[in-house]
Amino acid sequence: MVTNNLNIVFLLKQLQLGSEQAFAKIYDHFSRPLYRNILYLVKEEEVAQEILQELFLHVWTQRARVDAEKTFWPYLYKVARWLVLKHFRKVAQDKRLIEHLIITTVDHVTNAEDMLIDQEMHALLAKAIENLPPQRKQVFKLCKFDGKSYQEASEILGISTETIRNQIVAANRSVKEYFRLNNDLAILLITPGVACLLTHNITLLA
Repeated sequence: MVTNNLNIVFLLKQLQLGSEQAFAKIYDHFSRPLYRNILYLVKEEEVAQEILQELFLHVWTQRARVDAEKTFWPYLYKVARWLVLKHFRKVAQDKRLIEHLIITTVDHVTNAEDMLIDQEMHALLAKAIENLPPQRKQVFKLCKFDGKSYQEASEILGISTETIRNQIVAANRSVKEYFRLNNDLAILLITPGVACLLTHNITLLA
């Protein structure tokens, strides 16, 4: 595994000359963090693996254009960002993929610890929650936003944990249905957010 910038520069120069061994070492060094970031965005292992392979295919076919004197991370993440956005543009044209995106995104944003979703997405989520019946809305906010366990919510509201669980399941179903009914707006909000999330991850790993 490559461990310093000097070796990276050397390997990139070898890559430019068509060295498959250098390419393999570059792949081994960079593929894991890239895959982790791509998977975080697309939420599907098979899709993330396909994008990763497409990314390194691009690196190989464009190896002559690689600048060995510049930091390699920004180049990789620029290509990764482009490929992820291409994936989501495809999603926006495919009803089946739109359904998958809405479901996975709603699951993602209804997490009290998630601080990366933009204000517009929170606004859409807030509207969906406001449409819930009073008790279901209360349960949803306690468990999803306040981080209460089912037992804690049960004690606060004076209802059984089974009722809490059922209300959460029903609330998730209702919120996802609201996103489906407003899928044009949801897609517009979700897709640009991918670029922001990827940029955030670049600053963490570069």
